[in-house]
Order: sequence, then structure tokens, then C-alpha cells
Amino acid sequence: MKALVYHGPGQRRWEDKPRPGITKPTDAVVRITHTTICGTDLHILKGDVPAVEDGRILGHEGVGVVEEVGDGVSHIQVGDEVLISCITSCGRCDYCKRGLYAHCRDGGWILGHLIDGTQAEYVRIPHADNSLHRLPKDMDRAAAVMLSDILPTGHEIGALNGEVGLGDTVAIVGAGPIGLAALMTSRFYSPARIIMIDPDENRLAMARQLGATDTIARDPLEAIDKLTGGEGVDVAMEAVGIPETFDICQRIVRPGGISPTSAYTARASSSAYRICGSRMSRCVPA
Repeated sequence: MKALVYHGPGQRRWEDKPRPGITKPTDAVVRITHTTICGTDLHILKGDVPAVEDGRILGHEGVGVVEEVGDGVSHIQVGDEVLISCITSCGRCDYCKRGLYAHCRDGGWILGHLIDGTQAEYVRIPHADNSLHRLPKDMDRAAAVMLSDILPTGHEIGALNGEVGLGDTVAIVGAGPIGLAALMTSRFYSPARIIMIDPDENRLAMARQLGATDTIARDPLEAIDKLTGGEGVDVAMEAVGIPETFDICQRIVRPGGISPTSAYTARASSSAYRICGSRMSRCVPA
């Protein structure tokens, strides 16, 4: 099969690789029909994720058709069209029972990280009953792949962990796919203001189409200070994954405000919650 293979920082190739098979009774093999590229893949290619070994097939998002299942799989069947979760979960360990699936003791973020991923013609999915989800027949498959990671990350790590509420002022640093997903899902909770921060004017134009009330392309600290009368924002979301943008979030959040971390740091974090900053802003990895 063809696959996108990582060979160290800045090195990737489209190669022939052996088709995966069932290795454990709870596995399934899925033929990929749709996949996409995450910002995390870009961090891997930069060399920021040393756990990813030379020869690893990248990718952790996808939609496909189940081709094979292990003897221990009971809910997923051959022929099912499925959504692949970016997080693999056994559903049985202490973390899974607490709803912290990203910290599953036999899973978590492993696709395209610790095991071969979805940017290939076929992928092996461990714990298939908990890590695959049947798709409705009338759902657009290209849209469905956004549910593997991008949209739920913006919703959970951004809007939910940020506790966006009625009348809040929200700032989102980074208007890429994750930031835009956070923008769209934050609107469910009726904030008064959503401020998007990004140096790319094209991304900011899309953010305005999706409901941003304000956009900032440069000098974000000064601009936020003016927009909020020096108060800062109630919720500051980081959706880029670099030190500079974390620093912006910590400097614009008001006393008592909330600042969820980005998806990239959330996946790599070993703790469920951290309290940081003298102003008691919360950094909340998922």
C-alpha cells in the first residue's frame, strides 16, 4: 500500500509499505477513504515530537471502510463506514472510566505517533469498538473527517475547558482549523465577543465570516488592552502550539479568567489539570 512515512525532521516520503493486519483480537483494519493533515503532523515534521520514530506512517484522522476485524470486536463489522477517532481508548482502564481517554493506559494519542497512522491506504485500529464510530449514510464523508480531531478539539479543549459562558469576552490565538473550530463552537454558549488573533489576513477574513466580532493581525497585547479597557479577556484560547502564543494568552487573560492549552500540548501532557499563574488562570490539558 502507499503511505506517507516520516524519516526524521523535515523528511517524509510517499512510499510502498506492507498492508497492516490484525495483531490483537480487539483490532480492526480500515481502508482509508478520507484523511487530512493536522498541525500536530507539522510539529512532528519539525522535530518537536521525538517519540515519533524514523519509518512511522503519519496521520491520526480519517474516515474509511472496515475491511477486517479481530475475534474480540463485537460492535464494529466488516463493511461499516466509520469515523476514526484521533484518540485510541480501551474503555476499561481507570483513566477511560474517568473520561480521560487521551490518557488511556493502552491507547491515547498513538496513531501516527507510537504506531502507524492514517495517511495511508489502510490502517490498523486498536480497541476498535471504542475507537471507531459508524457514520450515518447521509453524512458527507469529507466533512465527517473533521470530527476525527479538529472540531471536537476546538469544542472540548477550547469552548468546554475554557468554560465559555453568556456575555464572556473570548480571545482565540491562531485562526487555523483548530482556532476556527473553537470559534464556531464557542458561539453555542453566547459570549458577547470573540476576538481572533492571527497574522494572516485571509484567515482573519474567514474568522469574520464564521462569527468573530473582532480580529487582530498585529500587536495583540496592545489591541486587546484597547478592546477590553485594560481588563483582559475572560477566556484566552491558545490554538497554535508555540511558546510565543502561550505567552500571549497568559498576558491577555483577566484575573480569574481561563486559558485552555492547545491540542498539541494537551496530547503530550502527563497531567489532567494544572493551575498556573498568580492570577489563577487555568491551563487545562485534555
